[in-house]
Amino acid sequence: MSKTVIASINYCTTHICKCAVIRTDAEPQILSLITALKDRLADIIEPDFGLLEELLRLQVLNRRQYNKIRSGDKAAYERSDAVLDLLTTEDHCVKFLEALRQTEQQHVMNFITQHGGQKQNLSVECCI
Repeated sequence: MSKTVIASINYCTTHICKCAVIRTDAEPQILSLITALKDRLADIIEPDFGLLEELLRLQVLNRRQYNKIRSGDKAAYERSDAVLDLLTTEDHCVKFLEALRQTEQQHVMNFITQHGGQKQNLSVECCI
């Protein structure tokens, strides 16, 4: 038997069952999460050390966009802003998360997928 812990703001209960179904509030799309977190993300993304190259490889950026972001004397947050501005589809956002993982920026990926550290409402149901 497995234990499932059901937690809410006011109490914590342990219930024993063979399986559980965990439901969360409707998941926002990755693009809407990135858009909502853009200002905070620009400060924590490291666009250098492989991220831009990985985005180019994954075809999120084309060569012209890559060169434009790399050109000039821009601060890291400005390059990050430029990358975030180019994420316009869910497919690009999924590839962006993969690029973060590939460039050892898992903490940024977690920040996005955990809604910027915001509380999520969970409900747990016993399936028996």
